[in-house]
Amino acid sequence: MARAKRQSFHALFRPLSARASASSEDSLQAIWNVVARIPRGQVSSYGEVARAAGLPGRARLAGKALRLVPEDMNLPWYRVMGAGGRIVFPKGSPHFREQAKLLRSEGVAVKDGRVDPSALADLDDF
Repeated sequence: MARAKRQSFHALFRPLSARASASSEDSLQAIWNVVARIPRGQVSSYGEVARAAGLPGRARLAGKALRLVPEDMNLPWYRVMGAGGRIVFPKGSPHFREQAKLLRSEGVAVKDGRVDPSALADLDDF
């Protein structure tokens, strides 16, 4: 009897895990869509990107989504910053230097690993 209950319990939750997987893919795609729309020469934060993607409070998920971007997508990942317009990579690391370089190439001033608040995009317009 206990075995039958255990099987039906697992059978009950199998569809949930399948839905969670599809939901995760939808969440990643929503984040990628927002990042793709950040205008050249502007930046946003992980938290704001998540909020604009309909995932408020999921800044870490936005970071994860950017780590999982397929290379052929050519997403402007470097336009996403930490809170307050801060580059989140360790200062002097290759990623830090690359992000600063790419931002500067778009006319965004980067000083001490931060961008000027005037460069922050208003994602409410999306």
